Amino acid sequence: MTKPAMVISAAAVALLVVAVALVVRPGNDPVAAQQPAPVISANNGPAVARLGNQQVSPEELQALLAAVPPQTREQLRGNREALERWIRSRLAEKAVLEQADAQGWAQRPDVVRQTRAATEQIVFRDYLQSVSQVPADYPSAAELQQAYDAGKANWQTPALYRVSQIFLGVNEPQNLEAVRKQATELSKKAQSTPAEFAALAKEFSQDRLTAERGGDTGLQPLQQLVPEVRGAVARLKVGAVSDPVQSSAGFHVIKLTEQQPARTATLDELRDQLTQALRAQRQEQIAQAYLDGMLNTATLSIDGAELNKVLEEKR
Repeated sequence: MTKPAMVISAAAVALLVVAVALVVRPGNDPVAAQQPAPVISANNGPAVARLGNQQVSPEELQALLAAVPPQTREQLRGNREALERWIRSRLAEKAVLEQADAQGWAQRPDVVRQTRAATEQIVFRDYLQSVSQVPADYPSAAELQQAYDAGKANWQTPALYRVSQIFLGVNEPQNLEAVRKQATELSKKAQSTPAEFAALAKEFSQDRLTAERGGDTGLQPLQQLVPEVRGAVARLKVGAVSDPVQSSAGFHVIKLTEQQPARTATLDELRDQLTQALRAQRQEQIAQAYLDGMLNTATLSIDGAELNKVLEEKR
């Protein structure tokens, strides 16, 4: 069960032409979506990891962390497995590049052609971005308000539930009934004295991350809960404790500690998101105007005969 995120409809995103993609994740891997960090050669210096002649230096890892958004950076710092997976992939990549370089692969005509095309695209995007800068004071307060009002029907946050749990896992089928019995005992004890739920969670819950917080899993919409738990939470009143709920992982004893009704998000809550979206939209407009201007500065001619020849050759 995860912490809630602001829920905004696809229609609202389309309205504002949000061009910001979240990093991460095949799956939830915050490393996999990143482009390789620049190669830093000093192989005789300190290294985070080595493979033959190749290494990942502290500077290279720092460059990776500096290149991602702050939220992703914190995810990476807390995800040792993902970082080590990135390090192994990076070393394997460097080893392959070393072999290719030894064979002069970079000088192959098809590679040279692709390299030139990739370089042109990098220069094009970087230069176009430099000539399509959005004024620092855009959007104004009035423009933000207008965008908020235009999409107000879409700024809905679902009802949120703060749930605490005591989780008991079932590792072996033969342990099912014993775990069920323990969960039932804990449920009855918590139902008779709900104020002791946090202490019971700290002592008995096997979800150690939430157990340290007295079982608290944070505010979240029902859709983010395990289906079996979702149904139990929907039937609880604030302060009440459920009977044991069985899921594929084990048993959950649930306490509903807070509920917030569905509502429309305020402009203050959406200010940063709307500002980024409007600025991305304006930059796209400025860039398109610049490109249109380039086409209008000289006479454009297209040789239909030559175009037809090229098209015929590709058949």
